[in-house]
Amino acid sequence: MQVKFSEDVVPLSDLKVNPGKIVTRANDNKRPILVTSRGRGVAVVQGLEEYEILEEKVAFMQAVTQGLVEVQEGKTTELTEAKRILGLK
Repeated sequence: MQVKFSEDVVPLSDLKVNPGKIVTRANDNKRPILVTSRGRGVAVVQGLEEYEILEEKVAFMQAVTQGLVEVQEGKTTELTEAKRILGLK
């Protein structure tokens, strides 16, 4: 999801005039659109599907990081115990 600054930056005034066009563009090109005011970024318009995918990736990476921290701290469970807890054989 690489931003193309030549295409994916719009002034706030454009968003005010035609928000549907900006939202449709974000959904169609699968990239976030940076909204600017007075030359500075103020918001991002992103399609819902891409937002949900990104949130899932962030949650997964946080869980992996937490697991690695727990392993370093010695907070581990034997495989047989983990299987018992999960109801697996």
